[in-house]
Amino acid sequence: MTRSVVAAFAVLGAAFTATAALAQDAAPASPVTANVALTSNYKFRGQDQDQIGHNGYYKKKAFKPAIQGGFDFAHESGFYLGNWNSSVNWLSGNSIESDLYGGYKFKAGPVDLDVGAITYIYPGNTVGNTTELYAGVSWADDAIGAFTLKYSHTVSKDYFGYAGEKNGSGLKGRGTGYLNLSYSKVVVPNLTLKAAVGYTRMSSDIRSLGYKSYVDYNVGATYDFGGGLTLSGSVQGANKKDSYLLTTADGFDVFGDGSFLYGAQSQSVNKARFIVTLAKSF
Repeated sequence: MTRSVVAAFAVLGAAFTATAALAQDAAPASPVTANVALTSNYKFRGQDQDQIGHNGYYKKKAFKPAIQGGFDFAHESGFYLGNWNSSVNWLSGNSIESDLYGGYKFKAGPVDLDVGAITYIYPGNTVGNTTELYAGVSWADDAIGAFTLKYSHTVSKDYFGYAGEKNGSGLKGRGTGYLNLSYSKVVVPNLTLKAAVGYTRMSSDIRSLGYKSYVDYNVGATYDFGGGLTLSGSVQGANKKDSYLLTTADGFDVFGDGSFLYGAQSQSVNKARFIVTLAKSF
């Protein structure tokens, strides 16, 4: 990690620590909460969200910082609304992802249920706009840990630029599904181990273009400093790398099976990365 990167994290950490100290005397919990974070790389379902370099080719470097944040409103009845945003760089003319979501959380015996809808908006290039419905179930035990199983189903024709009316392909992303199982366990005071595995099943139209359904993973830990300030480190990535290659430079590639691709070098957006995230909730 370069000195400038270390300095950036140090400055942000100092600012967050100061805010956390002030939060000790804060008023009782509000139905509205907010969050802000700085991450060394933003991956969504195992895929890099910062892709386009200054030369127009895919960025090979692992350090692709993003700033993120949002807010949530949770009513005592269980209904909630929220917005979350992140800097991104994978669509020409667009630099931000803005998510709008709402749903309802409720208990059913020993489990917590969550149903809702989310739309992903890319203001500068709406080709990426996608809408999903989701449902999740969570169960927790102090000795064993917490589990959450969540399924998201695409209801829009567009799916993150892979297919849809706006990209002009005439193909549909509707029907694409994402299943995710996550686990967390506090192992020592303030330190929580986390792991998740997800499966994206692309629609038949998207698979007809050569994009395979794939598995993503996220394994790491989070340290809670108190006052809403946390530091996380995790390894994130996905399989089926050869189905999600982007050109990095002119030249040629040699693949594991000995085959060659002349005229370009490439790297997969599914490549595993070690990611550090500093976050503050208010």
